[in-house]
Amino acid sequence: MADWAAHAWRERERYRDGESRLPGTEDHDARQRQLTRMGNAAAGAGLAELMGGNTETAGEWFAQAVGRYRESWDDAPPGSWGRPIGMLKARVLAGDWDSAARDAEWTLDLGAAEEESPIGRYAACLALLVLGRDDEARVLADALRTHEGFPSDVGDALATIAAQDLVAYIEAVESVLESFGSRKEYLEDLPIADTVLVLQALAARRGMAAELSSPLLPPTAGV
Repeated sequence: MADWAAHAWRERERYRDGESRLPGTEDHDARQRQLTRMGNAAAGAGLAELMGGNTETAGEWFAQAVGRYRESWDDAPPGSWGRPIGMLKARVLAGDWDSAARDAEWTLDLGAAEEESPIGRYAACLALLVLGRDDEARVLADALRTHEGFPSDVGDALATIAAQDLVAYIEAVESVLESFGSRKEYLEDLPIADTVLVLQALAARRGMAAELSSPLLPPTAGV
């Protein structure tokens, strides 16, 4: 059994250490990279708290993650779509759908839907699903599911959420969960299927979440 309290403490310490080392505003590149590391640590703390059943504290850390990712964006290199993705995932995991909608609009305003890269299109697809613009999301998801640079089962899950195809969604999300079980690397070294949690939250908004059970998910994640 993972000691989620210990994991959460470690992530909080990583965040605070990053805060103490944050470069000044004159060093733009070093600052944006450190802010991203802090965002990752805050997201890790949120995930660990979520796994430990501390949803309120998890939400506070997810909000911190959003703040650091957003702060890092202005000086980030072009195509740094992992930051908007991290923001959207944190909002969804916190259950803060109003803020998620605002961040989704911001992501689309940045031009994510016009990106050629799969990570940009993934950001746009998440944003569109958050906003309930499923027809538009389905077009992007259908392209992602066949893109060699993107996990096909995640693309399948996104597409089937957008199509509200329950049977196909269950098969896809189970495949995503299985792939997490075979991973050797996780965000912040935390064995958590965070993408599955986000997919399940989006599916639940459409009344089609799957019944799942795994050590990589919170005990209450099964529907």
